[in-house]
Amino acid sequence: MLNQLNVENLTVFRKISLQFSPKLNVIIGENGTGKSHLLKLIYTTLSVLAEGKHKSNLPSPTKSFLQKEIGNKLNNVFRPDNIGRLVRRIQGGRTRCKVTLELEDKNLNCSFNFSSISKTDVLIDLLPQKWLETSPVFIPARELLTIYPNFLSVYENHYLDFEETYRDTCILLGALPLRGLRVVKVNRFLRPLEEAMDGKVKLDKNGRFYLKSNTKGEIEMPLVAEGLRKLAMLAQLIATGNLLGQGYLFWDEPETNLNPALIKVIAEVILLLSQSGIQVFIATHSLFLLRELEILTAGRFKTDQDTKYFGLSSNNSDSVQVTQGNSISDIDPLVTLDEQIMQSDRFMSLEY
Repeated sequence: MLNQLNVENLTVFRKISLQFSPKLNVIIGENGTGKSHLLKLIYTTLSVLAEGKHKSNLPSPTKSFLQKEIGNKLNNVFRPDNIGRLVRRIQGGRTRCKVTLELEDKNLNCSFNFSSISKTDVLIDLLPQKWLETSPVFIPARELLTIYPNFLSVYENHYLDFEETYRDTCILLGALPLRGLRVVKVNRFLRPLEEAMDGKVKLDKNGRFYLKSNTKGEIEMPLVAEGLRKLAMLAQLIATGNLLGQGYLFWDEPETNLNPALIKVIAEVILLLSQSGIQVFIATHSLFLLRELEILTAGRFKTDQDTKYFGLSSNNSDSVQVTQGNSISDIDPLVTLDEQIMQSDRFMSLEY
């Protein structure tokens, strides 16, 4: 599990230190406050540590390997012109971005830095002593099931201006479904999703996804409502065992294109996964999702749930400020949430 992230001079952040829950972590903020940047930064580092053993054939990480791979992954995930563009701009001089990840297993601790003139490579300050056993999962804000057919072959052989999280997630979506006793373990998470979708997800031999509806037969995934496609993507990742046992899930704006009824389903599954050993990180500015998470953690998940909230706000300064706590009330007021609450007040005051 990831315990702490320390960052200096990354994009909109001057200096922050985040202490995470081993279960659910909710990053909240307006557009442009760096929510996705934090998810992508952590995901990039952990994915390199997880994939490195197979790519390098080395028994443990080396500085030369990590310096190149982390730099390449940052470029491929963030898609800047070069990684130096990820360094916070300081008027009148060069500066460096410094990143440190502290994990429960101290042998996995990692620290690196790069400058505002860096092209690709980073410099390793603290070298992990072992590889990460479990690959993290990143779910982007848009669904990927409709672009899945032939996407991987085209991505690997041609230049596509898609961030590499799309490619990574598509690889996981195409994995074989679980068999035997492991299916029983995932059914607990699949049940609310399949009830909301009224069916199961199917991947045919031609690489096309379908929704096997209980009442309407097989439906091509492009004909399924986008909100249900997002549920289907999560269901497929669960059914293939990518979210089973210990691991990490990063989900950018899970509420996108979902109606309130489906957001309630997503909130329940997020909490179920975080209870099962998956460390979950989500970025959101949905008041409805936040309230649903708080309702569930105050009710049926109360005794088992450990949730941390992180509020990002610019406050007219030259960098984004972060407050953190164990509930929404512990973090600074957020403009996005305030606007939604004030709109509710205005609506309630209307006279009919």
